[in-house]
Amino acid sequence: MNISCTRLLVVLLLFTTFGSQAQDKTTVLHEHEFALSHEFTKNYSTNFAVSSRAFTYNNDELIYQMRQVQLSHFSTLKLDLKQSVALGLMYRNRNLFEDSSNEIRLTQQFNRRSILKTLRFGHRFRSEQRFYDDFTAFRFRYRLALDIPLQGLKLDVGETYFVVYNEALLTSSSSRKPEIGYRLSPSIGIQLSEKLRLEFGLELRLEELNIETSESLFFNTSVELRI
Repeated sequence: MNISCTRLLVVLLLFTTFGSQAQDKTTVLHEHEFALSHEFTKNYSTNFAVSSRAFTYNNDELIYQMRQVQLSHFSTLKLDLKQSVALGLMYRNRNLFEDSSNEIRLTQQFNRRSILKTLRFGHRFRSEQRFYDDFTAFRFRYRLALDIPLQGLKLDVGETYFVVYNEALLTSSSSRKPEIGYRLSPSIGIQLSEKLRLEFGLELRLEELNIETSESLFFNTSVELRI
């Protein structure tokens, strides 16, 4: 059995295990994102994205009900080959689909990457200020990402890759108790061309772990185009 087959079997096993553990979740959602990115210089780049989120299974009922749409922007500055900082702005609209507050979010980010043979590690730290109609929340996030090509030693056009994200979150505000969350997301992507990439996967979200844990399962799809 070659290396590519072994990697594929590991990925399939992880997806099967992940899905079996999440079958009893009461809330399932689909989130799709389309992103455009552009490098103005070798050190400065921007990203614009539009995304939507919809319920697909809620309260023991199969549905497809839109929950929100959002627009986001990130400006990223590379510090060196491994490190970068970024600023982000996001607008999320929920009031169009349900009786809920819209959100404006400011994000500050630091990212560091490293490589061990064919395995890439990414450490991402974020602080966020989330502005709602009647309160403001402050959230701090740490994400560890690991990705590996499924064919060969590096990712080439037409090849696939596997990535898993592990993220811890802490949210605080003056009107609510601090909340701890955790997210686990295995995904498979394909590099269709030098400028076009597709990615799809699952994401398990655990919210309010320190209060009363709620669980939700996301089916994520994304398209990224470099222009």
